Amino acid sequence: MIDAASIRDIIEVYTKHGWILRRVLLSVSMRRSLCPDLIDLFGEASLHDSDLDAAWFSRATKDDGTAWEIRHLSTAPFALLVVVKDEASELENALLDTEFHLRETVTKKITGH
Repeated sequence: MIDAASIRDIIEVYTKHGWILRRVLLSVSMRRSLCPDLIDLFGEASLHDSDLDAAWFSRATKDDGTAWEIRHLSTAPFALLVVVKDEASELENALLDTEFHLRETVTKKITGH
């Protein structure tokens, strides 16, 4: 399992490149392991219970949209990107769909199928 220092490093790299941490998905075990550091690590990002450990970052695009990248919180770097026009109705569906694809990919890597 990834530790708080490694997560802090990931957040710093994204921030350096103009990304803003928006949401964090945490499993029960990850939440327990990070418990004393949650607020320090994730600041004002919204925390969500999940079976997936991941962080959502966003930044504006050149064409009136927002790029959202979900980074799996593990020692092996893996992320998926989705660009959403600035319409709230599209956002949640796009993020949920991307989370589903990340979950599928991570599961395949773990199980080999």
